Amino acid sequence: MEISKATDDQLQTFLKQNGHWAIDNEKLHREFKFENFIQAFGFMTQVAMHAQCMDHHPEWSNVYNKVVVDLTTHEAGGITDKDFELAKKIDCVAESLNS
Repeated sequence: MEISKATDDQLQTFLKQNGHWAIDNEKLHREFKFENFIQAFGFMTQVAMHAQCMDHHPEWSNVYNKVVVDLTTHEAGGITDKDFELAKKIDCVAESLNS
């Protein structure tokens, strides 16, 4: 089954509804800051479990309390519904850590 890239309208709708995300280098992009390294690593661990279940893995980096996340679907050559879905799960994880 072929995965289709999101249209410009779909991208704009997602960005309007999920204001912390942006497009950077043709990928969904967001940066997270936590209180410390342990909280950042815990966030990444929880996101990793969601990503594994979806078989869709982020491009990300971590330095101390900062986690940078980029999402794209390589087999489609751009952003797809899979990225939107993972971004929403990532936001839920971040929200749960900040409550």
